[in-house]
Amino acid sequence: MADREPRRIAGVDEAGRGPLAGPVVVAAVILAPFRPIAGLDDSKRLSEKKREALYPLVIERALAHCVVVVEPEEIDRLNIFHATMAGMSRAVAGLSPGAQEALVDGNKLPRDLPCPGRAIVGGDALEPAISAASILAKVTRDRLMVQLDAVHPGYGFAVHKGYPTPAHLEALQRLGPSAQHRRSFAPVGRALEQMTLF
Repeated sequence: MADREPRRIAGVDEAGRGPLAGPVVVAAVILAPFRPIAGLDDSKRLSEKKREALYPLVIERALAHCVVVVEPEEIDRLNIFHATMAGMSRAVAGLSPGAQEALVDGNKLPRDLPCPGRAIVGGDALEPAISAASILAKVTRDRLMVQLDAVHPGYGFAVHKGYPTPAHLEALQRLGPSAQHRRSFAPVGRALEQMTLF
């Protein structure tokens, strides 16, 4: 006998594990089977313009979505892996209606997911729900980094989004770490040490 309602399967992905500054942003999305969204893909393979165009479609057409921002202080306290896992659990828990299963991009599952889960390596290019989550996470984080650039001028956050580019590393040496820099990341720690030496 066929189920009357399709299973609510959430895609889960993050943006911002690698940067030296700013939050890691995690999104969970349950797509509605009867409201398909054309053009979903891994957010890294889409242009900024395409991601910005898809973002409102995901918000509008998804059955449920939740975006969680994990701040640098928590990243430093837990480490980036555990902070990301915590964000994933919170994003899935924040879905309404709730998910019956979570598909998580990567090779690890958070221990305290509120539903059964599967880790899928490269899932952001394979599963539309994970692609949708990757778009929400990436667009949200990029917008936050543009806002943070206005609060912490001189680092170039709006351009490199906190990733360790040569320009960012140079600014870090010249200005020292901002309140948004992750102290537990080696280049930031080195810049802090240099500041205390001089």
